Amino acid sequence: MIDWNPLILTFKLALVTTIILFLIAIPIAYWLSVSKSKIKPIIETIISMPLVLPPTVIGFYLLLVFSPTNSFSIWLKETFDLQFVFSFEGLVLGSIIYSFPFMVHPIQSGFKTIPNSIIEAAYLLKKSKLETLLKVQLPFMKASLLTGIVLTFAHTIGEFGVVLMIGGNIPNQTKVASIMIYDEVEALQYDVANLYSIILFAITFVILLFVYIMNGKYSNKIVG
Repeated sequence: MIDWNPLILTFKLALVTTIILFLIAIPIAYWLSVSKSKIKPIIETIISMPLVLPPTVIGFYLLLVFSPTNSFSIWLKETFDLQFVFSFEGLVLGSIIYSFPFMVHPIQSGFKTIPNSIIEAAYLLKKSKLETLLKVQLPFMKASLLTGIVLTFAHTIGEFGVVLMIGGNIPNQTKVASIMIYDEVEALQYDVANLYSIILFAITFVILLFVYIMNGKYSNKIVG
């Protein structure tokens, strides 16, 4: 009988990570799209590092920084009752770092596609920068926002190395679907591993298909 807890935990992690990253990525992507600062290439490099770094490297350094014996971790525990190692909060932190470019890059590209004439027209109508962002720019780049949201969600579902390093393998707490599949393969339970793999494959396929269909509709509307 299939254990649904790892799948439920996986989707909970993906949802929380996506919401947090969406709120963080919009101001960062906006700044990257308009900034001419000399430190911009450095920031872009840091954001893109998870694309090329092995997940275990990120997980290893998270373990070092948030080790329970670390004075910083002790302070977090005593002050905010936060513990990032072997906890769901740690999974969220690792997922945010590892999925960061998947949210920032599409939104940054979306900001760059907005014609300056539209923004200037909003300013002429006495719209503030915040009003222009919320009522003009973000609605114009719905396809980019959708792409960032869905890619982040799907990417988080498939994470393995980072979540294993920072979260461990604790049932009902940090044991997500990718780790469950690994455990079943280790135990030579290929039928069970195959069942979990098929479920994740089907879900991610549907998610990505939805993105391509919706992006096609948005593109047709813009052209039309």
